[in-house]
Amino acid sequence: MAKVDLLSRAIAPKAGRAWHGGVTPVGAVRGISAKQAHWRPAPRLHSIWELTLHIAYWKYAVRRHVDPTTEAGFPRSPSNWPAPPDHLDEGSWTADRLLLKAEHEAFAEALRRFPEGRLNRRPPTIRKWSYGDLIAGVLAHDAYHTGQIQLLKRLWSHR
Repeated sequence: MAKVDLLSRAIAPKAGRAWHGGVTPVGAVRGISAKQAHWRPAPRLHSIWELTLHIAYWKYAVRRHVDPTTEAGFPRSPSNWPAPPDHLDEGSWTADRLLLKAEHEAFAEALRRFPEGRLNRRPPTIRKWSYGDLIAGVLAHDAYHTGQIQLLKRLWSHR
């Protein structure tokens, strides 16, 4: 199996689960209300909503290197930790979940088209990390923050 194929299965597996057996970020936020997504277990801790936008941003940021035809400009700001709205709004939450899903699918498609022979090369604007490093990094980032979302869902049910 080619490395790129293996990586694309990690992000968009046919069974709907990630390589580690858990849900993908898109699956983790399915069925969550705006109230639950906005909730914080303590001050200064991230909410599910913030994590959702953060994951979407980093998929976009890495995709810009993997697929140079990606348009510049993430639709939410600030870039790294986009701010959710101050008020609870199911429509805004649905839009942000769809943003995550769109970035997830666009990243998976970029991986499917990415030439395996370029995995060990570095993007023109990055000296330290190869394309393979960036791709593996964002997949680890997904797993880490998806685990946080899963934990926040459990904490919510016991609050």
